[in-house]
Amino acid sequence: MSNASLWNAMGWHGTGYVRERKRLREWWDITSREEWLSAEEALLGGRMSSPFWGLVLGIRSALARDFGGMVEVDHWRQVTSRVIRSRAVAQEITPEVAHRSDSETEAQVAGAQRLIGRITRYEARFRADGLLADGRFVHTVEAWDYGRASKMARWGLGARFCDVAEAEQAVLRAGRVSRINYRSWEDFSAAYILGRCLHFDEEEFGDWYGDMLNAHRILMTDPNSPWLNIPFK
Repeated sequence: MSNASLWNAMGWHGTGYVRERKRLREWWDITSREEWLSAEEALLGGRMSSPFWGLVLGIRSALARDFGGMVEVDHWRQVTSRVIRSRAVAQEITPEVAHRSDSETEAQVAGAQRLIGRITRYEARFRADGLLADGRFVHTVEAWDYGRASKMARWGLGARFCDVAEAEQAVLRAGRVSRINYRSWEDFSAAYILGRCLHFDEEEFGDWYGDMLNAHRILMTDPNSPWLNIPFK
């Protein structure tokens, strides 16, 4: 891999004990085994990414199931706004709370509309670049968490927050939940890259996107790629 990490072995110690501890402290605010365990479990549970992303993508997935195919963006926008407002009404307790929550609800609606715009623009670029087939879309970005869970296991090993057996079990769990939630390497890859871009890229289509696009293309074409030699399911 481009970052020199081993994908098929757990006997890996990263950049060394001191630097791995520094990495986890600076990037993840992890300074203990307990904090590492908590982060690993959150990633394996798909709980580290924004739940708002999950809500908005989940609405489109539900519409696709109900209507048997692609979902028009305007329909997605309208239903998402209705769902957010309905959820807010269900949570209202007193008139005072209701009045205060109106502006918060409308801010959420506006945020959802911006997010839908970002997602559709990313997916259009993904299709143009061969990351997504025509007519396909990303159902969930939990792959972003599962991929990071695999890496977190290796970081934890390098930082001595876990042993080899624990790291290996975490990687195997990441594989299992990935297979449950995704159909193929391509499906997983598109979801992972969308999650990464929503988190970092801000629609700049810079290195946060370009590096992953290059990795995807290599993994989909190199005869020695594990994606071409190891079945996803």
